[in-house]
Amino acid sequence: MKRFKALDVFRGLTICLMIVVNTPGDYNFTFSPLLHANWHGFTPTDLVFPSFLFAVGNAFAFVKTRWGDKSLSEVFGKILKRTLIIFLLGYLMYWIPFVSWTDTGDLAVIPFSETRILGVLQRIALCYFIGAIMIYFLTNRQLLIGSGILLLGYWLLLYAFGDYTLEGNFVRTIDRFVLGDSHLYEGDGIPFDPEGLLSTLPAICNVIAGYLVGKYVIDGGVDFKKLSKMLMVGTGLLVVAYFWDLSFPVNKKLWTSSFVVLTVGMDIILLSVLIYAIDMAKKPLNFNFFEIFGKNPLFIYLLSEYLAIGLYFVRVNGDQSLFRYLYEKGFSWIGPYFGSFAFALVFMLLCWAVGWWLDKKRIYIKV
Repeated sequence: MKRFKALDVFRGLTICLMIVVNTPGDYNFTFSPLLHANWHGFTPTDLVFPSFLFAVGNAFAFVKTRWGDKSLSEVFGKILKRTLIIFLLGYLMYWIPFVSWTDTGDLAVIPFSETRILGVLQRIALCYFIGAIMIYFLTNRQLLIGSGILLLGYWLLLYAFGDYTLEGNFVRTIDRFVLGDSHLYEGDGIPFDPEGLLSTLPAICNVIAGYLVGKYVIDGGVDFKKLSKMLMVGTGLLVVAYFWDLSFPVNKKLWTSSFVVLTVGMDIILLSVLIYAIDMAKKPLNFNFFEIFGKNPLFIYLLSEYLAIGLYFVRVNGDQSLFRYLYEKGFSWIGPYFGSFAFALVFMLLCWAVGWWLDKKRIYIKV
């Protein structure tokens, strides 16, 4: 069915962009639109992760129709199993290869006490689990009310128990208390996890929104009237996000409520455009390239991450990583920014080629 193709394309587009922004040849020479906002603010890259959560919600619109003839224990068992597998895959991704290079050129075991517990796949797993439970038990109206409570409640918590700075936000306070500093991401200079426990709550709303939009699309088919309403809702959410930003800044790392409203609005508009271009245009555009990513999204994402980890770990010429060696020998001559971008594109195309082969063999890997 064509609506599945639109969903595959939407999901595949997010995976494609995820790989490009995660694997530049040199992070110091990355075009600004391919970087996350330092703190408050928004870049195109900040839309990628919430869009994948939105796509997870879209898929629920089709999955829920198969829940009706199954018992609660069977449905819950499948949800819990998938949650645990995705979470474990994400956790191992930050621990593998279980050893690291020291300054003296030796290998040292990475102890569990120094591993990062949360992350991208872990947030997807938690949002998938809580979102699935809410979608199973609640009506559409109750889902809207529940989402509103989550967004407003999160705003109240961050306002009442801290501030919106990197050092003083309540998300960091909770994570340090529950997980400890050694289990948090430190890429911002201090222990702070952009996929923290508390900030996962508003991220659930991206999944809920994806489900509600997906269900709206499939109920009765798609026509111009539906697309017009979707575009109006998406635009309205952008306006709400703009005014909410004045008091609760758009911030991807805190996953603020205004950030949720902004990204949901943009995703609705993007999905509307894709549905029109694929299902309704007189001359439909060919999105087969992105559809390849969308048919094996988690596998291709994991492939890209584990491949990058392996390239960083393997050493050549003494202490130089194979990742750095390939970039300098094959791409740096293009120029710092374009060379770094070209490396990311080639890396993405390599992952796409694996996805293309899997699709050609009709192999679809799910967890």
